Amino acid sequence: MKKILIIEPNWLGDILFTTPAIRAIREKNPDAFIACMIHPRCTELLEDNPDINKLMLFDERVLHRSILGKLLFIRDLRRFKFDTVISFHRSMSRILIAYLSGISRRIGYYTRKRSWLLTDSVEPQATPLHRVEYFLNITRAVGIDTDNKDYQFSIPESSVKSAESILEKAGIGADDEFFVVNPGGNWLAKRWPEQRYARLCKELKAKYGKKIFLTGAFKDRELSEEIMRMSGGSAINICGKTSLKELAVIMRKAKVVVANDSGPMHIAISQKAPTIALFGPTSPEITGPYGSGEYAILQRWTDCAIPCYAVCEDYKCMKAITVEDVLEAIGRITQK
Repeated sequence: MKKILIIEPNWLGDILFTTPAIRAIREKNPDAFIACMIHPRCTELLEDNPDINKLMLFDERVLHRSILGKLLFIRDLRRFKFDTVISFHRSMSRILIAYLSGISRRIGYYTRKRSWLLTDSVEPQATPLHRVEYFLNITRAVGIDTDNKDYQFSIPESSVKSAESILEKAGIGADDEFFVVNPGGNWLAKRWPEQRYARLCKELKAKYGKKIFLTGAFKDRELSEEIMRMSGGSAINICGKTSLKELAVIMRKAKVVVANDSGPMHIAISQKAPTIALFGPTSPEITGPYGSGEYAILQRWTDCAIPCYAVCEDYKCMKAITVEDVLEAIGRITQK
């Protein structure tokens, strides 16, 4: 039986972007043993994926930071006797670990420093690709492709029940409609202003009379509390109180999800939730929603080259999106 190791990237959105390629690998190799080398903070996204046999946690900054830690990880890899590694990560150290683990076939994108470590070196495309296509381009190079570009985030029944319990405690019945607003983002330039989110919550409450949930990671609690204060308590704050799987279920059941370009936005897309995605300095063509879901992308600023990674203090690109823009997009998506 073939044994395949997949080296995953480190961000939530990127992990979801790799799932169409993982599904294609499984379809091509139905009897293979497939493992993913993944950062511990991302395990929720893949631990119930039916196409994966095992997750191998790799934490280069803590557990495997030292040479000894890396050697112990290499020892663990050797025990599985993998014959193929497909690296979705451009890291030199990770492909070196695969090499030292005795994996004979090593597939990944070409970089000058690590090209000697790859047996199948894939040339990057000259023009930028959406990240789903970017990862699939690696598997295409070895004859593995798919027409199914939908993200896969499998949710067990236990998480469905716990998410339903959260909703029930907030007074949401099985047939009740509600909105989800996820105001966080992994850097400030990608965040729509909190004042706009506060006004959006008030306007949604007044127009639709539905409950609104503020969601996000534990680190976003201060942001969500400020939005609650400015909106006069127009929403229910569950920021930092859900697992990623519970968040996925809540988003799946929502009337509409509003979110910045972020991991939670892509979680909403993975669940086919109607989603309004707010974009500023990043490119929807590269990291936007993808697949067959129901979504609308709002991006209004056109005076800068996108994607833009410059240090910016005024965040004009996100401020260019108005509350009226978002309300109009919500109206369009709810009337379909």
